[in-house]
Amino acid sequence: MQDDALARLDLAGPALAQALGEERWLDVTAELVVGGHSNLTYLLRSPAGELILRRPPSGSILATAHDMARESRVQKALGPSAVPVPEIVLEGRLDDVPYYVMTKVPGVVIRNQVPFTADGRARLGEALADVLADLHLVDPQSVGLEDFGRPEGFTARQIRRWRKQIEATPVPAIPALDLLASRLEQSVPPAGRASIVHGDYRLDNVIVSEEQPGRINGVLDWEMSTLGDPLTDVGMLMFYWDLASRFGVSMASSATTLPGFPSALQIAERWSSRTGIGLDRLDWYLAFAHYKFAGIVLGIQARAEAGVMAGQEFGDLGALASGLADAGLAGFPR
Repeated sequence: MQDDALARLDLAGPALAQALGEERWLDVTAELVVGGHSNLTYLLRSPAGELILRRPPSGSILATAHDMARESRVQKALGPSAVPVPEIVLEGRLDDVPYYVMTKVPGVVIRNQVPFTADGRARLGEALADVLADLHLVDPQSVGLEDFGRPEGFTARQIRRWRKQIEATPVPAIPALDLLASRLEQSVPPAGRASIVHGDYRLDNVIVSEEQPGRINGVLDWEMSTLGDPLTDVGMLMFYWDLASRFGVSMASSATTLPGFPSALQIAERWSSRTGIGLDRLDWYLAFAHYKFAGIVLGIQARAEAGVMAGQEFGDLGALASGLADAGLAGFPR
């Protein structure tokens, strides 16, 4: 299917030329960056250079999950912090669709091939843990994000939110997912320290320096960020660590199982040492990660079937969601 949005993105040129004071942005082309599974990402090129544009998928399926203003706000707020983020250069609307444009951060996004030695992989794994810890150590009030979410009751509310989203997604029901949600609701961990959470932190959502494998140049895809329980980020990162090998999922990096990378538990322990937050209930957070990702893939399936994912194909995600539910139940704390 053709990406109809591409035909309109040239309209961002005049806005960029005005915002940046650079007329060469009037001559702009756009290319879809394959790999985005929710909001769409485009590489903008002009004689003045390259930038990245983010916009929601066309259509209105679960539109509240595609808040451009939140994505740009958190990245602007974190700009002065230790967390590496792209610079936001423009926010606007095209054909009444919101978008924002950010700088193109140098480096590589690693999915399946890693251009580093085993020692470089070890340092990259450590950097992933350290950057996530740096995010969770940012004081939201100090960067103007004290109203970015409601940390009280966050974890229980997350289950309700994803349950509601799964039920609203136009795909066949999966009974095991409902059972997993019920078990999660019955054993929510007590509230701990709240922080800014990314919501989808993983290897292929960061940009890595090609020269320094222990350096992360940028953290991407902030659409699920909020204030809440930082252990939800840790659980998701651990879940993604061997997702590709366990489920044969092409949507997640398979690189983290290569020799040299720390184990998922070692990543969590390094994060814990840096933040001072304990890991007593990791099993619950891993079970929740299975549930949340099942909700994510069902949403992707619905958007792909509705033809609003720029022609990207993802296979049978319903079967994947069912397998995720079973795995979540199997690993659920007894």
